[in-house]
Parts: sequence; C-alpha cells; structure tokens
Amino acid sequence: MSGVRTVLGDIGAADLGVCDAHDHLFLRSPRLPGQELNDAGAARAELAAFRAAGGAAVVQWTPYGMGRRAADLPLLSRSTGVHVLCATGLHQEAHYAPELLGGLRGRLAEVFVRELTEGIGTSGVRAGLVKVAGGFHHLDAHARWTMTAAAEAHHATGAPVAVHLELGTGALDVLDLLCGELGVPADRVILGHLNRSPDLVVQRQAAASGCWLAFDGPSRANHPTDWRMPEAVRALAEAGFGDRLLLGGDTVVREARSVDGGPGMPYLLRRVRVRLEAELGAEGVGRILVDNPARAFAVDWR
Repeated sequence: MSGVRTVLGDIGAADLGVCDAHDHLFLRSPRLPGQELNDAGAARAELAAFRAAGGAAVVQWTPYGMGRRAADLPLLSRSTGVHVLCATGLHQEAHYAPELLGGLRGRLAEVFVRELTEGIGTSGVRAGLVKVAGGFHHLDAHARWTMTAAAEAHHATGAPVAVHLELGTGALDVLDLLCGELGVPADRVILGHLNRSPDLVVQRQAAASGCWLAFDGPSRANHPTDWRMPEAVRALAEAGFGDRLLLGGDTVVREARSVDGGPGMPYLLRRVRVRLEAELGAEGVGRILVDNPARAFAVDWR
C-alpha cells in the first residue's frame, strides 16, 4: 500500500498538509546533558503552537536509543490534530553507550525493519523513516555500518532514509555510499542540515542526483550560516530544484522550544515561511511545505 506512515497509521500523501519535515518532540543524548526533550506536556504545547500557526504534520527524526518516546506520540497526535511521523535508525556513535551498540551488532537492519513494519517495542507505533548520520566531511566505520543497515531496511520496506549531515558536510560521500554502492534510489534519500554548510555548488550537485535537501533551523549553534538559507533555497529553485527541497525546525534542546523561550516549531511558519516567500513567492514556498514532503515521505510499503 502507498501512504505516509504516521504514528496513528498510514494516511494518503495528499492528507499530510503543511509539514515540518525535520524536528524533535523528544530527544536524549549524553552529548546534551541537562537539555533533554523529555516533557510530554511541553511537547504537546509545542505541537499545539505549531498547529495554531497553520502546521499539520511533524516528522520526528529522533532514532533508536535516544528517548523518542514512541508510546507517547499517538496521544500527542490525537490531542493536537497534528500528524506525527516517527523514525527508526541510529545516530552517530558518540550518542550511545558501547554496550547498547554491541547489542545491535549483526541485527541492526532487522531492528530497523521490525520497527518499520511491526512497531517500536510494545508501543504498536510503526516508524515511517530511517534516520542515520554521517561525520564531519567523512564517513567512519559506524556511519557505514548504520547506512548499510538503513539501505537493507529500505530495500525490504521502501522506507525513506534521512541523513544527519554533520555541520552540513559530506553530502556527496553519503550519496556515493547509499545510492552508488548500496543501491538506494536517490529519491528515497533525504539529506539534512544543508543550511549549515552553504556551499551552493555541492548543494546543486546533491540536488541533481534526485535526492531531497532539507534546510532546517534556525538554531543558536548554527546561526552563523542559518541566515544564508533563503539565498540557498532561491538559488536551488532557480536552478530547477525547487521540487527537491524540504523545510524543518530541528528543535534538539529544551531552550530551543517556543514554549521555553526559543524559536521552536512555530517559527518555521511565522517567520521562515514569510522570509522565503519574499524569495520564491507564496506558491513556491507552499510547494516546499506541502507538496514536497508528501512525495518525500510517501512510500509504496513492502
């Protein structure tokens, strides 16, 4: 069946609506001590604020072992009226205890496939995408292991593979591995954080492959490059790649949520959308927020 796999079940791609294509409701990592996203009330308030700003769907990229709280997501989706997609997958090695990674050796693709098709733990929630990560300008052994498993999961299910690019780098290396060596169709690959490395040449090369380019932010950590995002989006659209672009908020720490004083999910629609409309027009931005995610996350599920 073809559809977008949300935490409440599969829906038609046309029903997804205005979509924050990369964000987090829950997230926990030893690299972010004291900044965990683990408050269900705050997550609900953030979703409600996004809905009030005109949002209809949020894709949570939090992968396996990072506190994604899959069992809480259906209630949050129902209570706010926002479609929520949940990820399986694995982030960089630094986000995990060695014993957790050791327990996944030899069965990582199996875990991904099970979470995509049967459910995450006992929650009954099925993931709608696989999230993995590269390193800064390179792919280490951990990245190659996780991306190989993600490719296997894609081939078994059809699920899209979303990739964290460290500071926006390594896009072409990721495509060489996933699409070149491992046979994942480019239109099933979503590259995240392109705004963090504003290299217009690399961005056009990546877009030419047929993959999706996700521009996400803003954030305090990446502000030095976030402000260049409208320029990059306009350049890609003018080069004929407007149909390959996605937008997201990527709220990863507590202070970044709108309910805790940060820009949060609503900023994507209150400010980023308006800023981009000055570059592309309302129709062009509407395609990026509605039409493109509907195609990027729709799957002919196997």
